[in-house]
Amino acid sequence: LEHAPAPLARLLATYFAQRPLRTTLLSVRVPLALALLLTVVVTPAASASAGSYTRLSDERTLSRWAHAGQAAAVRADPSDDAKRVGNLRYFTEDGFPEVYLLLRRHRDSAGETWVELRLPQRPNGVTGWVRREALGAYRKTNQRLVIDRRTFWARLYVRGRVVWRARVGVGAPGTKTPAGDFWIREKLRFKNVPLYGTRALGTAAYAPTLSDWPGGGVVGIHGTSQPWLIPGRPSHGCIRVRNDDIERLYRLVNVGAPLTIV
Repeated sequence: LEHAPAPLARLLATYFAQRPLRTTLLSVRVPLALALLLTVVVTPAASASAGSYTRLSDERTLSRWAHAGQAAAVRADPSDDAKRVGNLRYFTEDGFPEVYLLLRRHRDSAGETWVELRLPQRPNGVTGWVRREALGAYRKTNQRLVIDRRTFWARLYVRGRVVWRARVGVGAPGTKTPAGDFWIREKLRFKNVPLYGTRALGTAAYAPTLSDWPGGGVVGIHGTSQPWLIPGRPSHGCIRVRNDDIERLYRLVNVGAPLTIV
């Protein structure tokens, strides 16, 4: 009983004091609920999770992001012994500084600070933990971009208020645009490249098969030389926007802004 909290220790002491002295450990039938409570309280696993958690992003009106400071391993839990789920990298597929959306901060029982983040990789939706020193400075954004594949509308919010909206084209039935929570990783300008128009945004979404993005895979938001196909489902997974609309979005949206595709 030496490791049990005082109230529980007193309860157990009273229970055993009421048993006959000849009662052995094998014959003591401690109530199941009490035994389970004791297991939860005194097991090392319970104390191993001690520490504080702080939310860094709500992915709606205030979000934080950072570049990689180290090519560190990303763990499933805030522990060096946890399963590796990925690695930080310095650059995107297009050579821009990689961007990581930050979710929570955790200070463990040893005083070490860990950061939970979203990973730009397949499969979509992977999150993991790195030590704070593996990341650069925190950056903030009050933006959120939402794309609705059913209504073909895209909307950019700043502090919860719509500041831009436009009709879009999304993936065809055989090459669907994936749904989920992502973010803007890079911004590119073109001299009216037919397939991409004049502007493009690289996202953290990856198409299940291929996309219009160079090399395939990454879901981009870009202009088009076929505006008459918008709204609709004309793409290989990317999100197409009329050129005048993408140019305005390019000016407004920030790298690191959360992107929700529904």
